[in-house]
Amino acid sequence: MVHWYYIGSYPGENHLSMRTESTSDRYRDLGLAPDDEMLRVLLEGQKSAFSAVSSAFPALEEALAGMVGRLRGPNGRLFYVGAGTSGRLAVLDGLELGPTFSWPEERLVLVLAGGMGFASGAEAAEDDIHSAASAIEKADCGPDDVVLALAASGTTPFTLAAVEAARKRGALTIGFANNPGAPLLGRAEIGVLLDTGPEVVAGSTRLAAGTSQKIALNLLSTALMMRLGKVFLGQMIDMRASNDKLRRRAVTILTEVSGVSREVAVAVLEKTGYRLKPAVLVLRGMELYAAEAALEQHGGDLHAVLGMKNDKT
Repeated sequence: MVHWYYIGSYPGENHLSMRTESTSDRYRDLGLAPDDEMLRVLLEGQKSAFSAVSSAFPALEEALAGMVGRLRGPNGRLFYVGAGTSGRLAVLDGLELGPTFSWPEERLVLVLAGGMGFASGAEAAEDDIHSAASAIEKADCGPDDVVLALAASGTTPFTLAAVEAARKRGALTIGFANNPGAPLLGRAEIGVLLDTGPEVVAGSTRLAAGTSQKIALNLLSTALMMRLGKVFLGQMIDMRASNDKLRRRAVTILTEVSGVSREVAVAVLEKTGYRLKPAVLVLRGMELYAAEAALEQHGGDLHAVLGMKNDKT
């Protein structure tokens, strides 16, 4: 099952001068503006998120290469670490990997300050460095693992402590922060700066900073899944068909990648337990047992089984 670590206590916040906390005269009277102007300015404030992620591409490329190297094998786990808005965005990205790409639950570890009580003000746990380090140790984080750590300020004690503990244990640590020179960028092995600047509402990093983190995580985790063979011909070939809607989607995917009728696709998927990868191979003439063996031999990569070239594999 997915591993959760619930953290508590709050000794106080360390206030520093940061761009994400600064104010802008342009936004000072926005609350008095007409609705259309207010909404337009809020939207414009989000544009910095896209620019920030674009500027971070070199770091994201380095992070992706490192993640693939650790997680291509059968043992490496993906950790998401954070507090407040950043932590909730991290959890969201991690939880989507199972339904979308069948990422194994036992290979996902979520370390969130304050636990899952989203409505109860879990920000009170951001400074509990002892519990953060304890959570990393309890999860037995090690050299096969990758830790994605997020903090808009880049100074959150909980997140810094978790990164330090994970790095000492040999894990690959990747830190995301929205302030240049933030400690998290230096303490993680790979620092990803998402420089979104001042928020429309000063200090409300659920806005542009949060959007930049959501974009960056989406890019990185999706690219990782693609490199690990969980996307085929632009389709979610490892999707978990766990309900009627997703089973219908599996049928559509199989018809798209194999060119068969829906009736044929349904028959083959019922034979494979609605697993798309072996279904593709069965439609190409393989017996189910041979298809499963071939996928196991090639680490589940359908491209490799079919001899399709991938320069990064």
